[in-house]
Amino acid sequence: MNVSAREHILKLKLPFQIDTFPIYVCVTILEFFHIITCGCGISTINSLIITLILHIGGQVDILYDWLLKVFSKNTMNTVNRITMKTLIIKHQQIIMFSENIENLYTYIALMLFVSDIIIICCLGFIIITSISTPGGAAILVKSILFYIMMNLEAFIYCFAGEYLNAKSKLIGDAAYNSLWYDITIEKKRMILFMILRSQKRLTITIGKIMDLSLERFASIVKVSASYISVLLAMN
Repeated sequence: MNVSAREHILKLKLPFQIDTFPIYVCVTILEFFHIITCGCGISTINSLIITLILHIGGQVDILYDWLLKVFSKNTMNTVNRITMKTLIIKHQQIIMFSENIENLYTYIALMLFVSDIIIICCLGFIIITSISTPGGAAILVKSILFYIMMNLEAFIYCFAGEYLNAKSKLIGDAAYNSLWYDITIEKKRMILFMILRSQKRLTITIGKIMDLSLERFASIVKVSASYISVLLAMN
């Protein structure tokens, strides 16, 4: 019944004494809601980027379908009233939307990857050292689960950047594979400009320093493994 000797959900150093049961219960409830709030906030941020990337991928698929169907002598300016102006406006909207996602998530990704690399290195060190530690099975299980979650979070962002990059490549391919030879010279030039603009891939960066991709995720795993070996050498 010694309340002050009980463990908390979080490691806390409080400026007051917890000598009574009601105070301990209130602190425990606040800790629980703090963890739930942080988890919901992180889940919302991660779910939002996935939703935005899937949305822009759908818009790219729509533009891809338009480019493949519209440039024909029989269907030009008649298929769903799609014109050259409509295609250019759609392309510009996709580019602007991608830039807004980039401005929103670039510094979020920077903070996330800096913290994830540090956490992954520390967790890897704990996992390796707990193997030879007596009674380290519980620590090993907790650390492995946490290690998987940190890598999964980094993988989500890298996969989102890779997906956006691959989708942006489809626009130039669709414009090149379309029936551009059935249209006028002026519109052919517009298609050429669209192809040139599509060569600049849509992507998400880490603090406007490097692009998010699966290759970047592999490099993060390699860096984390090298840091773990350094920590083991210093131990």
